[in-house]
Amino acid sequence: MITTNFSQQNSLNFPIIMAPMFLVSNEAMIQAAIRSGIMGTFPTLNYRKENELKDVIDRLHAYRNNQSNAGSFGVNLIVQKSNPLYPKHLDICVEGKVPFYITSLGNPKEVIERAHAYGGKVYCDVTNLEHAEKCASLGADGFIAVCQGAGGHAGPYPFSVLIPALKEKFPTIPVVAAGGIATGAGIVSALSLGAEGVSIGTRYLASKEAGVSEAYKEAVVASGMEDIVLTERLSGTPCAVINTPYVQKIGLHQNSIEKWMNNNATTKKYFKMLTQVRGMKKLEEAIKPGNYNNLWSAGQSSALIHDIRGCEEITDRLIKESFESIQNLNRKFS
Repeated sequence: MITTNFSQQNSLNFPIIMAPMFLVSNEAMIQAAIRSGIMGTFPTLNYRKENELKDVIDRLHAYRNNQSNAGSFGVNLIVQKSNPLYPKHLDICVEGKVPFYITSLGNPKEVIERAHAYGGKVYCDVTNLEHAEKCASLGADGFIAVCQGAGGHAGPYPFSVLIPALKEKFPTIPVVAAGGIATGAGIVSALSLGAEGVSIGTRYLASKEAGVSEAYKEAVVASGMEDIVLTERLSGTPCAVINTPYVQKIGLHQNSIEKWMNNNATTKKYFKMLTQVRGMKKLEEAIKPGNYNNLWSAGQSSALIHDIRGCEEITDRLIKESFESIQNLNRKFS
């Protein structure tokens, strides 16, 4: 075990979050995280059919209660007004007493207030100190420091800068490092900078349980860091994807009209919603076997991933590598 404020706060054996991945994270992956004693999370948007989200939350509670020495689970909520399912999904999560939340792309005030009413913990995605300040003032339990190299909506700063900056300004608030971590050495590096935990997505994307095509998983294994690019075409916000021929065809940037509509006070809410709906549909099509419009999200840590394994095996390896990395450091400092 490695004990941190984050792991103690959430009763985990090891301070890893299996990061929420749109259309990828599924119940089997979260169960594997629970068995391994870490935190498994999923986007609520992965469950959009009637009663689907409620049912999976109920099953995960039951599964966790039947495991000894278990980890935990949580959800990722997109709290932007452009997410039409946010109010309904929040109601379902609060009613189901979800133990852990990650908020993204908006004001987390309502999530924090309602989760705290029953003891739930809320960590907020932050990419800079200004956003962290707002989240801290609202009572966030912790930060997910989304840094360079992350899959999805990556941040602009390396975690070697953002984590110490967050710890200096908010010394009592736990920080979880996200972006570019796929090995035990990466975990130890983040902890040495002051992080209380790490969030890992791309490494678990290349897992047997991940709900995507084998071609997608193999593309993650084959990709180097230079193969990951940022595109605005999915949500209007730069999103990390594998630079496939289809990505090159549609381009990485919005045109001048789209940019104007994305930033105009009158149109931005509805245009962002339209952009995100279109992006979601493209992603849904892309994960299906045999689809040639390959629009696959991944982080730069794909350069460190060389195989497809089961989630539990991946976690075991990460933990083993972490202790080996600590031992190697100890020998250097002896």
